[in-house]
Amino acid sequence: MSNKIKTTEMKQDKRGLVPKLRFPEFKDAGGWEEKELQDLGDLVSGLTYSPDDVRENGLLVLRSSNIKDGLISLEDTVYVDQNVKGVNLSKPNDILICVRNGSKNLIGKNALIPKGLPLCTHGAFMTVFRSKSWKFVFQLFQTTSYQKQVNGDLGATINSINSRHFVKYKFYVPNPPEQQKIANCLSSIDDLITEESEKLESIKNHKKGLMQNLFPSEGKTTPNFRFPEFKNDGEWEVKPLGKICKYSNGGGNENNVVDNGKYYLISLNSIDTEGNLKPNMKRVNHIDNSLIKNDLVMVLSDVAYGNFLGLSAIIPNNNYVLNQRMAGLRVRSNQNINIEYLRLFINNNQKYFKQKGQGSSQQNLSKPSVERFPIFLPNNPKEQQKIADCLSSIDDLITSQGQKIEALKTHKKGLMQQLFPNIDQNHKSK
Repeated sequence: MSNKIKTTEMKQDKRGLVPKLRFPEFKDAGGWEEKELQDLGDLVSGLTYSPDDVRENGLLVLRSSNIKDGLISLEDTVYVDQNVKGVNLSKPNDILICVRNGSKNLIGKNALIPKGLPLCTHGAFMTVFRSKSWKFVFQLFQTTSYQKQVNGDLGATINSINSRHFVKYKFYVPNPPEQQKIANCLSSIDDLITEESEKLESIKNHKKGLMQNLFPSEGKTTPNFRFPEFKNDGEWEVKPLGKICKYSNGGGNENNVVDNGKYYLISLNSIDTEGNLKPNMKRVNHIDNSLIKNDLVMVLSDVAYGNFLGLSAIIPNNNYVLNQRMAGLRVRSNQNINIEYLRLFINNNQKYFKQKGQGSSQQNLSKPSVERFPIFLPNNPKEQQKIADCLSSIDDLITSQGQKIEALKTHKKGLMQQLFPNIDQNHKSK
């Protein structure tokens, strides 16, 4: 890929701004021209449909849940009658955009509609931007300038983008050959990110399959697979979680957040989908509830789908405290159990916690439902350790692969900041 880029100073000429980094063949092509989004393509409105229109098969309706990490995902699908009134069919290379949602964070999220999808349209809370320069426009939609204009549209309480405002969004745009060069460069990084993301999903699926075989399935007391040295050790023991662990509720530390506080504050969004603590937590000095090394923390509250309910992580040291709607679980002194095994077993049984969640818009777990959760334990502690070591090694691969993907995303983000002019700088200079 001959994408050698020339560094220039950010400046403005008679046509507009130029970026800091430019491909050599365009170094004398002049400044970029400011254009409104409506100059680059057209919006295609979404479909309003009723429950009577829904079918098991038919016309696929793309919704906000079908945008995942900048790609189209078909894990959650809805189909309607192909003859439904008022439909606008979506096409490959259309840019699907979320323009209305209960969550403000989803507004403006977008993804390219790829080739090979079933016949599809998009829902009323979505829109499609259709452009001959789709590859370049899609990259525009990943810039900070785009996100700032989206945020400026939302205000304090409105969770939607007005289409009349949307088409007025302004961007600096080069001539078509330079557009194509930039789009090809950034798309090649997108392709790498997608490839590495697929590898990550493959590792996660491998772990999921192993867990299904290393832990007893529903209605059984022994797993499908056992390591040879434990095959004659007999059936596993079943104990309620409350007998194994002492339960404690989180406190209200959110109001005590300070910079460089002594304790890390664990809240609802502090645990990732693999059951690991995220970095960059808020910090506090005041303690309402202390945690110690090897305590477990569990999510007690989540939105309607409850995907994080019951998700648990291990505390690595004594410098952590719990926020509200979280629980602490400390293994009782008379219980011989591997803490990593316990975490993995709990996180392999999210179905139980989803079923026990109470509430409509937000699901919540009660203390009794957590304490009654059945834990299946090998009689031999060495078997617990063997299972934990096996699955933890895959967790290490997942972590490493995730870091590789984040490095690519960071590289792309830095490159985009150089390849696109800073629209804010120009507006301040006027």
